[in-house]
Amino acid sequence: MKARIYLALILMAGLMAGCKKDFLVRDPLDKLDDDSYWANEKNLRTFAYGFYTTYFVGYASGFTFGPYFYQGQSLNDDFGPTSPPQFTKVVPATDGGWSFTNIRKANIFIDRIGTVPGLSDEARNHWLGVARFFRALAFSDLVNTYGDVPWFGKPPLSSEEELIYKPRDPRAVVMDSVLADFKFAAENVRAADGEKGLNVSKWVVMAYMSRIMLFEGTWQKYHNLSTAKAAEYLAAAKWAGNEVITKGGFKFTNAYRESFNSLDLSKNEDMIMYRRYATGLLTHSLNSYVNREGQTGPNKNLVETYLCVNGLPIDPSGANPNPLYVGDKNINEVMANRDPRMFGTYNMEVRPNGSYNKTNLLGVSTSGYCTLKFLNDEIKDQSIGLSNLNPTHAPVIRYGEVLVNYAEAAAELGTLGQPGITQEDLDKSINILRKRPTGIPGNDTKLPDLQVVGGQPAVGGTVYDDEKRDPLVPAMIWEIRRERRVELVMEGFRLDDLRRWKKLDYTDTEKNPDINRGAWIVRSEWDKQPPATGSWLKDVTLTGANEGYIIPSPVAKRIFESDKVYLQPIPLNQIKLYEDAGAELSQNPGWTQ
Repeated sequence: MKARIYLALILMAGLMAGCKKDFLVRDPLDKLDDDSYWANEKNLRTFAYGFYTTYFVGYASGFTFGPYFYQGQSLNDDFGPTSPPQFTKVVPATDGGWSFTNIRKANIFIDRIGTVPGLSDEARNHWLGVARFFRALAFSDLVNTYGDVPWFGKPPLSSEEELIYKPRDPRAVVMDSVLADFKFAAENVRAADGEKGLNVSKWVVMAYMSRIMLFEGTWQKYHNLSTAKAAEYLAAAKWAGNEVITKGGFKFTNAYRESFNSLDLSKNEDMIMYRRYATGLLTHSLNSYVNREGQTGPNKNLVETYLCVNGLPIDPSGANPNPLYVGDKNINEVMANRDPRMFGTYNMEVRPNGSYNKTNLLGVSTSGYCTLKFLNDEIKDQSIGLSNLNPTHAPVIRYGEVLVNYAEAAAELGTLGQPGITQEDLDKSINILRKRPTGIPGNDTKLPDLQVVGGQPAVGGTVYDDEKRDPLVPAMIWEIRRERRVELVMEGFRLDDLRRWKKLDYTDTEKNPDINRGAWIVRSEWDKQPPATGSWLKDVTLTGANEGYIIPSPVAKRIFESDKVYLQPIPLNQIKLYEDAGAELSQNPGWTQ
């Protein structure tokens, strides 16, 4: 018996010795590192998803906001806050925006795709396109904010200090590389990959290309950098937009508001990409903000931007006032005979601050004008319609934006020595927007087509000009910018639009008092049954003593003083890092250390 035990122990020891190399030091099956991760296409998809929450924010989650409504780009001329956000005054010590983390991540993605075994050429090029798309987004964000930035085409090693601390490359050099990334992605990313609208596709790439190249082309033009580059980038924006318009298969089957307050965007054919939310899994708070909260309201300037249904501006004090405009002394007058998108954006009730407990169970507004665009009526009185429990789906990028991108690029190219915008261009862009369902019960009256006659905007063959047009902006471009402002209102574009057009002076509350004005109200109509503490509207200031336009910010002003704010300053800690490494990181013009 003992001999048998000894023999068994000897055999076991031998087996263990033989297995030591193959078994005892084998990595755990659930361990992932840089050597083991890049094994299949599934892992590539998972790595790509790591970019989604950064670049496809939607309505964000919890109590944080995405780019939508006031929280998105609050420093603009669309809203009437009680304390207007101010331009950056001094160079910050630190700034989370000056970060190359996602660029390094994208470059690692590009580098490692070539190591994945068994990929077909089609799959390899698709994922290279996705990776280069995210690199393009990362670099364009940095250029948007800071201008010149260092370009990195590969992830530098920690030992490559000369590369890590390289100087800023010229803006056009970086954006040429961004354009090259977009072109590669446009040619190689799949037209469909996974569930429609939830994954990067050729059409997502093209839509973002139209956005970013439009931004850069107009920046180059209006900031007097390079006419040639402006034309090149705008041509790319127009091309990308045309590809989406003519080949993407997108269309409008829903009313305007249904693109923003839906519990299911999967069937909305305006959606190029959207973010899906689900009760108990991923929710947000935007529906709540326009439900029973105190809103930062839209201002008078924005509300007066909307055309009447005859396709003409309101022009209330001009030589030829619009006969369909009936005034603004109550909300019914304001909304009468106007662009149907007004009814999908604003509430048909004025609710100034202080009126919450008296007249409604819904929200109130700093300007009296309240936003309806993101509110889902089906859930507004349910628990999921309140707090941070909202499951309404969020647009990420949609067809409506591509249409106005295309129209603007076409019009701008006409100012750079190329053929001007044509009726065909308008018919495939702005006039498609105007034909969507109105969503107004019993009223399907739509705006007439925008026409171009002799290079000027026209309706029904008659040229018109807005009395409020900036004289430095050509009439047709002014109308396309109006269409853009109305179509994309509260979606986080306005500040960037003003920056690229070099029009931040529009945000100056002293020069443009209507951006610090709201709805017209009569104080006595709110004071018929005053509370014990006095007037319901005791904290509301009007342009008149007893009646007038609400002044959201009676004390605080916002003054535009210097062009330096078109670019943010490089944070001091980054300049110090370069100095410590014996290198130099230059500061943006106008900013002192």
